[in-house]
Amino acid sequence: MSAMLDIVSVGMVTAVGLDAPSSCAAMRARLDGFQDTQFVGSSSEWIVGAPVPLPHNWIGEERMARMAAAAISESLAQVPGAWTQAVVILCLAEEDRRGRPYGEGSALLGRIAEIIKFEPRAGSQIVAYGRPSGHLALDLARRILASNQAPFVVIAGVDGYLTKAAVSHYLSAERLLTPDNPNGFIPGESAAAILCCKANNDALRLLGLGLTREQAPIYNAADLPMRADGMTDAYRLALDETKIDMNHLGYRISDLIGEQYWFKQSALASLRLLRGRHEFQDIWSPAESLGNIGAAVVPVMLGMAWMAARKGYAAGNPVLIEASSDAGICGAAVLASGAIR
Repeated sequence: MSAMLDIVSVGMVTAVGLDAPSSCAAMRARLDGFQDTQFVGSSSEWIVGAPVPLPHNWIGEERMARMAAAAISESLAQVPGAWTQAVVILCLAEEDRRGRPYGEGSALLGRIAEIIKFEPRAGSQIVAYGRPSGHLALDLARRILASNQAPFVVIAGVDGYLTKAAVSHYLSAERLLTPDNPNGFIPGESAAAILCCKANNDALRLLGLGLTREQAPIYNAADLPMRADGMTDAYRLALDETKIDMNHLGYRISDLIGEQYWFKQSALASLRLLRGRHEFQDIWSPAESLGNIGAAVVPVMLGMAWMAARKGYAAGNPVLIEASSDAGICGAAVLASGAIR
């Protein structure tokens, strides 16, 4: 299948900005939204998190709906006519994840539509696989565009770990960053949306996509050695479809949420595929500013790449965007702006 999918606009609501330009500028400047939260750790210290500074104190599902509505509105507003012609793919947390900040996905999508007075076209759907949901959504989106079901697809993601149940669960699992645990993540929340169409010369274009599963995920009951086979295969599939080698990548953006496991996975995947001489390949991660934002991370990373290409500060061309879940789902996507140098 052709990977003909172009990103033409983006929207974001994050801990460092309430729209895409301010969020991307803050992340480029390495600012962060980290602050003490209302949650207390095991040693009576405040848990550090990255909440979004919303103008109203919405909580729970309403908070998530408001954030997603703002991001989707921002992405649609930049392209006249897209409001009435777009299919929406909403990326959410895994349905069985502890402390998930919303209930039924279809109800959340309905509430988002109510807020922005937008009627998603037939074919709109939910993808609930956590952090790599955006990669699955890219595959669905290009199929929708290739079959001419709709001229536009919005891929939106919204998620958060700043709930009592989530903080309690990940604290007891020793996965939160605390003074006693340096090998943990900072809980955050965000929403982001990208608007995709079939062809646009000024856009960021999807060239290749890889989706696989790691046999030794972070929750590895069989105690298998972690060789990053899943992410390596995801890289390989995306690069094979792009028809370039790893050493021709410009840079990478990864959902490195803070735990050592994810850094090791990304490093091994890169080392196993790099051959011959290559230029320095920088690696960016929104977690440095936003913490762990779950299913919102791939739309955020795609937005970062789109803004960097548009503003002329991208660390190279093309860019590889990767994400993986606690269950071992691995996704990699290669995108480029204009001709690959």
